[in-house]
Amino acid sequence: MTPTARPIDGAAVLDEVEAFHRRFNVFPTEAAYVAVALWDAHAHLVECFETTPRIAFLSPEPGSGKSRALEIVELLTPRPVSTVSASANALYRLVDSAAGLPTVLFDEVDTIFGPKAGADEALRGFLNAGYRRIGGALRCVGEGSNQNAQVFGSYCAVAMAGLGSLPDTVLTRSVIVRMRKRAPNEKVEPYRQRIHEKQGHALRDRLAAWADTVRDRVAGAWPEMPEGVTDRPADVWEPLLAVADAAGGDWPARARAACLELIHAAHDNDEASLGVRLLTDLRDRVFRGADRMPTAVILECLLAMEDAPWGDLDDKPITSRTLARMLAQYVTPANKPIKPRGIRTPSGFPKGYYAEDLTDAWTRYCPPPPGESATSATSATPQVMWGESVADAATGIRHTPAGSATQRPLVDS
Repeated sequence: MTPTARPIDGAAVLDEVEAFHRRFNVFPTEAAYVAVALWDAHAHLVECFETTPRIAFLSPEPGSGKSRALEIVELLTPRPVSTVSASANALYRLVDSAAGLPTVLFDEVDTIFGPKAGADEALRGFLNAGYRRIGGALRCVGEGSNQNAQVFGSYCAVAMAGLGSLPDTVLTRSVIVRMRKRAPNEKVEPYRQRIHEKQGHALRDRLAAWADTVRDRVAGAWPEMPEGVTDRPADVWEPLLAVADAAGGDWPARARAACLELIHAAHDNDEASLGVRLLTDLRDRVFRGADRMPTAVILECLLAMEDAPWGDLDDKPITSRTLARMLAQYVTPANKPIKPRGIRTPSGFPKGYYAEDLTDAWTRYCPPPPGESATSATSATPQVMWGESVADAATGIRHTPAGSATQRPLVDS
């Protein structure tokens, strides 16, 4: 009688993967270790999912462990291909090769998308399209006049490491791990490829063997999302949560906690959408319940925010023209672009903005105000007149951006 093979303990294998990363990587949070281990496992099951999240190790300065993190990921994932430079056409052909879907590892990705590199739209298209199984590119193949159209797939797992940030279209498709330099008390084991490569590959093979046992279960899974995780973040985390559920143990709970923590951290650190930042600052730090505001007062408030980017947009402070251009991307409740309008004040009739024009954009794009739920934020409507909340016509007292009152005259635009 043939003995029955002992089932592989998925939770134990993921524990090993996490422990292997901890030997060589210092990640900024416990959630990052969870996410990276799940991402390594998902790469072995990528054919089972509709989406494959990118994972990005980013930092503001060199020497933060990004490349080392990518090296360890390389040891634990199937068919890894490391590169610091690649054309989109080469990557399309790589994905369509008979060897199977690769795991693409981009180091120094800032040289591709950084401010000094210029945008590589074709490569960005590969990264964006390959996030979903339906993604691909239509190319002509053949010689001379004997050309045929052929669709090249781009769906594959991609890990990246680089300085700074990434294009917002790539960021929103990624799990973001914001690396930082190790503190003096943070120690890691020195990595030596000739020693540790065999250990990593042995663990990779155990991870692959476990993945084979849960392939059917993962392919049909609909993991429960943490409350509030919808749309693109849900697409990003669904494969990782499916892996955690298949592994069992404490991984389902840890995965959902990591999901919430990293989504919130990505939102807090995301500078890709200046438009959303502008809308949020206008609502929470400028208008603060007022129903209208002159442009000059808005600019003064924005420029007084030391923690905001408004004093240095492309090496220049924000101007009324820039403000108008940024707000015109959004529409009023009447579905018209937000534009400055005349405002009657004690000292004249300057141009400015009305809260009623901004309310729809605030509701759709901004996070709930601090201390409020999404429901209450959505239903809130400014009720305070600008002349009452920001300036007193008789005294000229108005509130500063920090919320204190000062005896300063209003500035007309």
